[in-house]
Amino acid sequence: MKPFKSFLVGKLEDYIAYRHTLGFTDKNLRSLLRHFDRFVSEKEAGWEMFTPMFFLDFRETLTQEPRSVNLIVSAVRGFFDYLVRLQLCSENPLKDIPAKRQNSFIPFVFSQTQLDGLLDYVQVNIRHSEEHFFHDLTDYTAIALLVRCGLRISEPLRLQPDNYRRREKTLYIEKTKFCKDRLIPVPNIAAQEIENYLAVRSRFLDGKQVSFLLVGKRGGPLSINRIYPLFQQAVTGLGLWESRKVIGHTVFGAPTPHSLRHSFAVNTLKRIRKQGESAQQALPILAAYMGHRKYRYTALYLKVLAAGQRRALVDFTVARREDL
Repeated sequence: MKPFKSFLVGKLEDYIAYRHTLGFTDKNLRSLLRHFDRFVSEKEAGWEMFTPMFFLDFRETLTQEPRSVNLIVSAVRGFFDYLVRLQLCSENPLKDIPAKRQNSFIPFVFSQTQLDGLLDYVQVNIRHSEEHFFHDLTDYTAIALLVRCGLRISEPLRLQPDNYRRREKTLYIEKTKFCKDRLIPVPNIAAQEIENYLAVRSRFLDGKQVSFLLVGKRGGPLSINRIYPLFQQAVTGLGLWESRKVIGHTVFGAPTPHSLRHSFAVNTLKRIRKQGESAQQALPILAAYMGHRKYRYTALYLKVLAAGQRRALVDFTVARREDL
């Protein structure tokens, strides 16, 4: 954990500790505030320099996308609100600084056929030697849960053995992104893959007690660093890789493991519509299933087009830019 370096180090640490008392974690906040701390240190700034112009200059040094810049500025604004409450500042110098216009984001979405192909690719490449089979199967099972259940990448890695309830075919997801535990039904095909993995796991561990459902190489949790390269290998091997594109104010995301979660949501809504039912009415159930903190996050999936339309969207955006 990199320390703060400016003269505000004590106040920054106090602010993070204060946020802890309110139930917030400091991981993202610390990294956001570090940009400001670095700028203050480089400018050798003191209290007297904290004017709106100073913060406008700070914002101009940030090279991230508008959304990230707004998050950084918002974190610093919150810090100065804290300083105002402590009466170290008479007013917040960032209060009138407007947010930058954010880019629209269109995530990469796999079709169901592409998802099936991706899982087949990973499964076929499981090595059958005694040294590698169990760990390769563990990696495959993690990706299968991302695909079949729309989990966040961290969620299957934290599962404990009793989080899978065999009789009900459910998964109990604890300690989610927004501290919202949830119990989700598991599709039959995913339940079969979990059952298969548990049978192999039992033979591999031979009575040894391990705290995590998906076992890493050293008996701890499966590392996220095993998922990313395996996913990248499969996407590249299947010819599905597309680079991230920023066209005007629209960002077309590259395929990432989180794209599997987006794909689960979009393909679920597509199936509902195909069955002649209302995708709009299904949103509350889907929101609960995915553990969204706000209903509007799930509603955004209604605006996300299927993967087959992505190419047309990119071409349309490029053509529109050329016409302007």
